Amino acid sequence: MNDDHAKGSAHQPCAFKSRPGGWLPEDPRHTGNWIRKLKNVAAQRNLELVPPIKEFKDMVHSDPKLYANVTEMFSTAFLHKQNTPLGWQPEVQDFNEFLKLLNVIMTTAPECYVSSSSDGTMQAAGMIGFPINALLDWPMATNAGYNVFANALVNQQFKRILKYWAQFLETSDSLYVLVNRASDEGSIAWLSDMAKSWIVNAVNLAIGANGGGQFHSFEEIFKSDPKDLYYGFRSWDAFFVREFVDGVRPVSEPDDDNVIINACESAPYALTRGVSLLDKFWLKDQPYSLENMLNWDEYSSQFAGGTVYQAFLSALSYHRWHSPVTGTVKKALVVNGSYYLGNEYQSFLVDQPDAAGPNNSQGFLTAVATRALIFIEADNPAIGLMCFIAVGMAEVSSCEITVRLGDHVRKGDRLGMFHFGGSSHCLCFRHDVELEFYHYGLTPGPGQTTNIQINTVIAKVVAGTTPLPVAGTTPHTCCILA
Repeated sequence: MNDDHAKGSAHQPCAFKSRPGGWLPEDPRHTGNWIRKLKNVAAQRNLELVPPIKEFKDMVHSDPKLYANVTEMFSTAFLHKQNTPLGWQPEVQDFNEFLKLLNVIMTTAPECYVSSSSDGTMQAAGMIGFPINALLDWPMATNAGYNVFANALVNQQFKRILKYWAQFLETSDSLYVLVNRASDEGSIAWLSDMAKSWIVNAVNLAIGANGGGQFHSFEEIFKSDPKDLYYGFRSWDAFFVREFVDGVRPVSEPDDDNVIINACESAPYALTRGVSLLDKFWLKDQPYSLENMLNWDEYSSQFAGGTVYQAFLSALSYHRWHSPVTGTVKKALVVNGSYYLGNEYQSFLVDQPDAAGPNNSQGFLTAVATRALIFIEADNPAIGLMCFIAVGMAEVSSCEITVRLGDHVRKGDRLGMFHFGGSSHCLCFRHDVELEFYHYGLTPGPGQTTNIQINTVIAKVVAGTTPLPVAGTTPHTCCILA
């Protein structure tokens, strides 16, 4: 426990332009190639729009103001092609083309992409884990795009569209990407030796109190059946939410209730103390605003002036959430929010917009995105009530909570999981809880790509912390799926 640690700093997301976690390929040309392939498939199939997409089309065309904004966001993005900092042309030119491509996505699963390094060796290029985000990367960065994705009716309809896609990803029809290379040369099967080696490497590179891992095979790390063609996975989603083999990520100091563990395998994004109950989260610095983050819950006021730790999940690793403390679940619910809304200061309103939107809007997203809230009363009174927030981003169509009101969880027990994608999570603590955080030499920020292991110590209660009494509240019943 003698690794360097942090006392906390102001939340200052930087302007680093990257694609953290590998949700989209680092090289935008791969995304462009994928969109061109999608165009060819759409032209060949010429399918009728699936019901929720047809409903979306009708909704846009029936609302003159919404139709104007939708039209403008695609045309404005296309006009930026000569000025984009990446120097590449957005592939989607108008709303009708977007609908056709979105329609094809409804029967496709995320693919694993590769690229050649300078010495000719193949390396991971990322995955099209956010395929709809890939189509909207630039339209969502326009002023009109902000207006579109701030529209509650648009978000409600996207929820229906994403639910439709989720149903496909839970079927055996989605398994093709595990064993078959896609038609273009830039992708490989997820269960190919090369792709599995990258997944193993992602696990081994994660750091923690027990040091880095030294695993040699996929099946050594994840529960699977290598004798089966699909390794025992029954769908793309089953592969995505794969479980660690017992013992791969041991719980740090399980009997010491002063130790708080990392709830997700994730890269540190921000650590902020003295967080305001209400703040202007939409501004450039994206300050945390607890009332918004916690959806104006009756528990919100207890966290005024408290601490928020946020971290970002990797595409190649583990997508389940574990309890950071031992205690009792006081409330668990999913908050419906936006899917493709980004901070305006990461848009074309500034000289250098977010090249991988909405990655640089993660502070902002804690207040507006679809998210799961799990309030846990820690057995340790020096911690008391804390909250775990699973923050959805882009096409995260479901945050599944697997605990219920009144459950007693031990540190490291499962709380839930992201399906079909994932983004970040937050740990919220009250102001009277003085914590020493452990970053293992990593600097939090949107450019950080190294994961801290799940179940490893992430913070420790400073000796002498005196807890405040917990105010009585009426518990809510648990909401499981969004």
